[in-house]
Amino acid sequence: MTLAGYPLHDVLWLAGALLAAGALTGLLSGMLGVGGGGVLVPVLYETFGAMGIDPAIRMHMSVGTSLAVVGFTSLRSATSHAKRGSVDLAIVRRLGPWVVLGVLLGVLLARSVPAAGLKWAWVVFGTLMATKLAFGRDDWRLGPDLPRSWLVELYAACVGFISVLLSIAGAAYMVTLMTLYGRSMLQAVGTSSAFGPLIAVPGLIGFIWAGWGITGAPPLSLGYVNMLGAALILPTSLLVAPLGVRIAHGVSRRTLEVAFAVFLYLVVLRFAASLIGITS
Repeated sequence: MTLAGYPLHDVLWLAGALLAAGALTGLLSGMLGVGGGGVLVPVLYETFGAMGIDPAIRMHMSVGTSLAVVGFTSLRSATSHAKRGSVDLAIVRRLGPWVVLGVLLGVLLARSVPAAGLKWAWVVFGTLMATKLAFGRDDWRLGPDLPRSWLVELYAACVGFISVLLSIAGAAYMVTLMTLYGRSMLQAVGTSSAFGPLIAVPGLIGFIWAGWGITGAPPLSLGYVNMLGAALILPTSLLVAPLGVRIAHGVSRRTLEVAFAVFLYLVVLRFAASLIGITS
């Protein structure tokens, strides 16, 4: 028996593995107070590895599939923050086109670079994210407001470029920018959420395009995006996330930041080990 041209047992095995991946993602997201690709990409990478997916496309599949989930969750987050008036639309209008430009450049790079290139992106920029979480301080300031400088637009383009390669919504970098220039944490988080869909949606379309016609992808995939994975992971992670929240209840924000930093350092070490041939 087949489903969409694939043996039914292969589809069922994939579905079970992805449900487990979604549950783990939701648990970690709830416990660590984070979500999106920062958790999902490494979980998917290990899941696809256990299924025997070709290492040449495994990292691309992990990033592309994660973007499908991040696209939905970031849109939901942005809508919620906008309803509460915590989104500075002037900043979104100013920097949004530059973020999208960075995303498009990132997709073009992802289409041509091997899996090692995406792993290096995680090693370098994952380390920066982890270090900021572990050692950064909320009271650091560079000025009272965002300067009128082309460097800010360039930074936004870099955020889009980096975020699509890591499959994150960009909040780690945009929140840092705005808090360094005098914005409250609430407004920084709310405004940063509006950039999530600008990263995830064109990134998702781009990864479908970049991987169109590849061989060896999991069943029910479009390019580098496994649609079955996105459909199973999203509701499962949302269902399990409250359990992680309950586990984390009463833990200070600083403890959660350090915990996520440790998680990111472990992910970086995992990808670094595969780059030097210790693991696949």
